[in-house]
Amino acid sequence: MRILMIVAALCAAVSGLHAGETSAWSTKAPRDEIAPKFERTTAPDGGDILVIQSLDSPGTHGWWTRTEPVTGGQYYRIQAFYRGLEGDAARRSVSVKLHWRNDAGQKVRQDADVVTSELKNYTPSAEAEHPPTLGTVDGWTEISAVYRAPAQATQAIIELHTLWSPKARVEWSRISLVKSDPPASRKVRLAAVHFIPSGKTAKANCEQFAPLIADAARQKADLVVLGEVVNGVGTGPADQTAEPIPGPSTDYFGELARQHKTHIVVGLFEKAGTIVYNSAVLIGPEGKILGTYRKVTLPREEIEQGVTPGTEYPVFDTALGKVGMMVCYDGFYPEPARELSANGAEIIAWPVWGCNPLLAAARACENHVYVVSSTYTDRKSDWMVSAVFDHTGHQLATAETFGTVAVAEVDLSRPTRWPSLGEFRAMIPRHRPLPVATGK
Repeated sequence: MRILMIVAALCAAVSGLHAGETSAWSTKAPRDEIAPKFERTTAPDGGDILVIQSLDSPGTHGWWTRTEPVTGGQYYRIQAFYRGLEGDAARRSVSVKLHWRNDAGQKVRQDADVVTSELKNYTPSAEAEHPPTLGTVDGWTEISAVYRAPAQATQAIIELHTLWSPKARVEWSRISLVKSDPPASRKVRLAAVHFIPSGKTAKANCEQFAPLIADAARQKADLVVLGEVVNGVGTGPADQTAEPIPGPSTDYFGELARQHKTHIVVGLFEKAGTIVYNSAVLIGPEGKILGTYRKVTLPREEIEQGVTPGTEYPVFDTALGKVGMMVCYDGFYPEPARELSANGAEIIAWPVWGCNPLLAAARACENHVYVVSSTYTDRKSDWMVSAVFDHTGHQLATAETFGTVAVAEVDLSRPTRWPSLGEFRAMIPRHRPLPVATGK
């Protein structure tokens, strides 16, 4: 019996924590020569403050770590607060990682929300979670998210990292991992209209979209994306067809949005004083304009017409989620979609005359956003499509003929995990390069 007790104790020691037991904080670094200095102090409220003081070297990297027991299949909220770095330096240099392990401290299988269309022979392991940075209050910035522990997980390893910032002092406080309810489901229905207006006036062009918006509404679409410069298709040059926003076209689509209780994105030539923009407008279900995006990258034809590029990548909070917009030629460049994603976009609405569909897939895949495109390109040309692209770049729904609407339902609360990468969208803010210095 004594031998059995000794064996059991040794097994417990090897496997890690007993039920309900939490390990003490310890420190680690990839190599001793780049390890920062670690310090532990006490906050005014009596809690711990864990300090990482970088060396005078951009290679400095170290972290505090602790292991806690978890129950597979249960949801947990990881939360931590830090101070000491801000902006891009903090984005790249300050992070929390959460690893799922079994009793032996080994990686476990990821059993939820895994991509199955690629890497079919690859066993999906549960890769590190990278919770996002939220707001800052009283000088402390929160990092927090809710995750489901994989079924085989019995331990969670928390890591608080500081790296690549010379002479930085980062303080960590109020770190916790607690059971949580699952995130609320956020299912939305996204619609791409496939249609070329043929009216002689802007008003006539707008009116031709009415039955298609009604069709999307019958399919319970929450967001309906229309084509590019609807007021300018076949009606004249940009400067003669451009109109103010708000203006006649937005008033018309605002009434349709209100009537059908849906969001609408429409492309328009916009007139602002002497300036003409190629813009996309987001209209809410109450008929009000929620936001406008001005096309940043302009093709030669628009430059020759005197169209002016926009300079910003706004993202708008809606009842659906965070919506960004880009227009046509923007899709040929990675910057617009990346900046919209960096600003929080979960959905990118894309009025697009024509583009390479491989680039449409890339914009969705490289940013893990849903892209909804509405094009004037005929499917027979085997080029751009009116479709809903998912996080893997695949088309969830595609309109095959003109005068039809493609609708797909997505759940914004569910991550997409690659077998080899985990949730790639969560890693983008941490790993995305710093901006290139002007003139270099």
